[in-house]
Amino acid sequence: MKDVAAATGERETRIALIGAPNCGKTSLFNAMTGANQRVGNYSGVTVERKIGMAATPGGERLAIVDLPGTHSLRARSPDEMVTRDIILGVRRDAGEIDLMMVVIDATHLRPGLRLAQELGRIGLPLLVVVNMIDIARHRGIEIDLGLLSRDLGLPVVASTAVRKAGMEALWTQLDAMIGSGLPARGEMGWSEPSAADLRALLREADRMIAHAVTVPERRRSATERVDAVVMHPVAGPVILLAIMFLMFQAVFAGATPLMDALAAAVDGVAVAAAAILPDGLIQGLVVDGAIAGVGSVIVFLPQILILFAFILILEDLGYMARAAFLMDRIMGVAGLHGRAFIPLLSSFACAIPGIMSARVIDDRKDRLTTILIAPLMTCSARIPVYVLLIGAFVPARTIGFGIGLQGLVMFGLYAAGIVAALAVAFAGRMMFRRHEIAAPLMLDLPDYKLPQLRGVVLGLWQRGQAFLRRAGTIIFTASLVIWVLSTFPFAPAGAEGPAINYSFAAMIGHLLSPILSPIGFTWEICVALVPGMAAREVAVAGLSTVYAIQGGGDGALALALARHWSLATGVSLIVWYIFAPQCLSTLAVIRRETGSARWMWIATGYMFALAYAASFLAYHAVLAIGG
Repeated sequence: MKDVAAATGERETRIALIGAPNCGKTSLFNAMTGANQRVGNYSGVTVERKIGMAATPGGERLAIVDLPGTHSLRARSPDEMVTRDIILGVRRDAGEIDLMMVVIDATHLRPGLRLAQELGRIGLPLLVVVNMIDIARHRGIEIDLGLLSRDLGLPVVASTAVRKAGMEALWTQLDAMIGSGLPARGEMGWSEPSAADLRALLREADRMIAHAVTVPERRRSATERVDAVVMHPVAGPVILLAIMFLMFQAVFAGATPLMDALAAAVDGVAVAAAAILPDGLIQGLVVDGAIAGVGSVIVFLPQILILFAFILILEDLGYMARAAFLMDRIMGVAGLHGRAFIPLLSSFACAIPGIMSARVIDDRKDRLTTILIAPLMTCSARIPVYVLLIGAFVPARTIGFGIGLQGLVMFGLYAAGIVAALAVAFAGRMMFRRHEIAAPLMLDLPDYKLPQLRGVVLGLWQRGQAFLRRAGTIIFTASLVIWVLSTFPFAPAGAEGPAINYSFAAMIGHLLSPILSPIGFTWEICVALVPGMAAREVAVAGLSTVYAIQGGGDGALALALARHWSLATGVSLIVWYIFAPQCLSTLAVIRRETGSARWMWIATGYMFALAYAASFLAYHAVLAIGG
């Protein structure tokens, strides 16, 4: 970015945003940059890189690099190593840093002050931002920023990222520092601190707090009162289960009107395209290929956004760390560290960031176990498949207390993924780590705070864009490929039955059928599963294209499946998607995160074996009871 700015005669100040998890760093980044952000990965590692552009009231142009959260530059995980290397100038792919901003939680100063002391030895200009100052003042905590600045020997400013007025002091300070000229990187006095060094820095942080901070008489805070219920050994797990159950009920009940509207819009586009285009191959390519394939996946966007909204709100609220503690005992029985809960929960959205977030686990074996079981969690890409099959084979009725049967089945599928992941982890521990003692979970519990609407909306916007981008690239391409395979070659003269029975797709399906017919899969399913390896939801587009060409779609894929498949086949395919590794991107990330193709093939092998065995049992069990 700096080179581009130099070419236009303008210079950007590149700021590294640093802070521990739950300090409000992401909220501050969003408040400073708005939607003007780019997200990618650092070269060579799957660590997320976020860069946002901003401008101060004084006209200074800023490029803000939001670095992965870290407790110390004594890095012990891959994401902390990236933060350390960017700050020290070892990595240059984020550009040359001009200024560091360390974000400290005003209600929990101790770890942030220790980190600020470490950063002060780097030799780069450093600004300390005491964030969430409004919450601290509401609790009666008074922080003398002048005294704190003198004790640290660094400029200190307060901010409230959720309010525009709470950012004025920060913008003014940035204008003053940049306007007076930032010094170049000085002589570095930093070396990796030992455990004794960190304890000494914590003692110094305690001294600063005693000198500059006035805390009111101790009384039970609202967070503690809520935690007395939420963290209760009996009530806590029940509340967690209820939240998850509500989330999956909302995925069906709340999304239905929007899904119906999107489905009607897709049908309208298909009818309009058919009216404009002449009969023949072009019309078939556009209507039965592109529109039927992509449209069949886009209609599930409301359900995916509802799921993401729950996750984003729970993260902002501060509940996720509590969920990790609640799950620690259960996960400990399976041989997993409590910190594995956050990566596994993230995998409900997508296994890729879930696998990447396993870097917060220090122990290599625990991190590897978490990576290998993360794909078993029910990611958002499975939602189109599950919703399609549940809609085809599970009646839309309530079973008491307003509980929808379809939402209950969806909840059961998510629970099945969780149980499968824990079972695989337990089996691995019994085979390879039986005599090892799991490390205790140590995790900071942030105070509860109201979710920031802007941050939630921005997160939904980014995830919605990512989903539509997949629909416009991977799914669009796969739909056209399936249409071509399903159309050519043409049926010979005098042929009986649908023309698709003579196509390349039918040939591929019948070739795979002997392998997959024991689990009840039709040749149409076999055709859809092959391109579905690129992304799970491609299978929906594939089935939609095949049945549209076959003449069985009638504009409603779920109805077509209910007519053509037995209940046993539908159940078998649902079970297959609980376990099968139908996502090449996930497998590629496993390879990158583990640094070895060996673990990628192990994950692929055990998941396909589980999928086949479970589908075989499910198919024949349903057949045995008349399904």
